Order: sequence, then C-alpha cells, then structure tokens
Amino acid sequence: MTDNAHQESIRLEAGQTAPDFTLPSDTGDTVTLSALRGKNIVLYFYPAAMTPGCTTEACDFRDNLARLSARGFTVLGVSKDPLDKLARFRERDHLTFPLLSDPDLAVHRLYGAYGEKNLYGKVRLGVIRSTFVIDGDGIIRVAKYNVRAKGHVDSLLRALDKLDDQEWMQR
Repeated sequence: MTDNAHQESIRLEAGQTAPDFTLPSDTGDTVTLSALRGKNIVLYFYPAAMTPGCTTEACDFRDNLARLSARGFTVLGVSKDPLDKLARFRERDHLTFPLLSDPDLAVHRLYGAYGEKNLYGKVRLGVIRSTFVIDGDGIIRVAKYNVRAKGHVDSLLRALDKLDDQEWMQR
C-alpha cells in the first residue's frame, strides 16, 4: 500500500473534532460545517446518487427525517456527484435534506470515506459508505464505516438511543 492509499484509509473516531469543510449544495447554497455550530448533524457519505443502494439509504433518511429532526438533527448527504445529478436525485425521490457535491473527493478523504474497500471479493479504491454524528461543538459522537444501506437509519437511531441521556443531546 502506498503512503497515499494509507492516508486515504485513515478513519475518524468518536471524540475527535469533525474536519471543517465547505461544499456546494443541490439547493444552490453553500454549506460550511463550522457555520452549523450549535446544531447536531448527521453527515453521511454515499457512493453515487440514483443507484439502488444509495437510493435506499437516502429514502431511509427521508422517511426518518421527522424522527431525527425531533432529536435536533440536521441531515447532510455527501457524494462525488455533480450538482445537476444531485438535483435530479432530490426531485425524483422527494428528498428533503441537502445533498452536497464533493467531486474531487477532498471531504471524503478528510473523513476516511474514500479508500480501499472490498467489493465483490476484490479490493479497490472507492467511496466507503459512512455516517457521522457531530454535536453542536463540532465533535464526532458516532463514526460508522461500511454501513449497509438498508436499515442503516434504524441502526443509527439505536446508537443515538444509547447516547440520548448525555448532556450534548440536551442542547
């Protein structure tokens, strides 16, 4: 493995400061993580808009958005897709949260969401389906890598249930 590949596979953990970023959104806005301080964020990375697994995951977030919002969370999805494709994805699947475009994968790499992965028995470089729960102070509270698209949000909600009584959730 080259040094570059090693750097791409570094994983973030709970307790670390979430790397700041600014990315364009399919809504025409620009989203900067540090500008969202004071809000709890669910940040998820997915390989490609409008593919079966990514559609399943996005619709799962859409269908559970009220449950997440009731807990004070803002959901942000990130992929390498261009903004026009993200806009079509939002419209086609009635997605109600921002989809951010990271075409050069710079933010994916900051979060360890791009690197070596095993796909159909072969190791290759690609987007690693990942989700991060970030508190209002910019601290990662949950970091999940290689998540399954189907049922992922229920799994995430169960993880949040374990954290519910912690002070950061009460803000």
